Amino acid sequence: MAKQVLTEENIIIGENVSSKEDAIKRVGGLLKDHGYVNDEYVNKMFEREEVTSTYMGNYLAIPHGTEEGKKEVLESGITILLLEEPIEWDGNEVKLVIGIAGKGDEHLNILSNIAITCSEEDTLQEILSATTKEELMNHFGEVQ
Repeated sequence: MAKQVLTEENIIIGENVSSKEDAIKRVGGLLKDHGYVNDEYVNKMFEREEVTSTYMGNYLAIPHGTEEGKKEVLESGITILLLEEPIEWDGNEVKLVIGIAGKGDEHLNILSNIAITCSEEDTLQEILSATTKEELMNHFGEVQ
């Protein structure tokens, strides 16, 4: 049976990180620790940032690996980091960091579902002010 794309173990609320790099290490580390990717994928997430920022607007960044990094993905998964304090991400404030690993083209579906979820202002405010993993699971549980 395939792994669940998102579980409560993949969510951290109220985290304090000091930089974009720390945030990527954190969400990438969770992907690795929970068996979605191997070590090299986290490096591919940093390579992706060098090519193009994964800042999406609305306090949201969605770091993910490069095209070449796909071969480092074992299972599709997402990890969520809801920060205590916003961090600077290429000149923008980010409070929600969602790490993505998608097998094959699955990352496109995952990205699109996250973008749709976060595009509604009311929903986004609920997500940014969530205090429990259950609340975030309710918003992102359908992202497959």
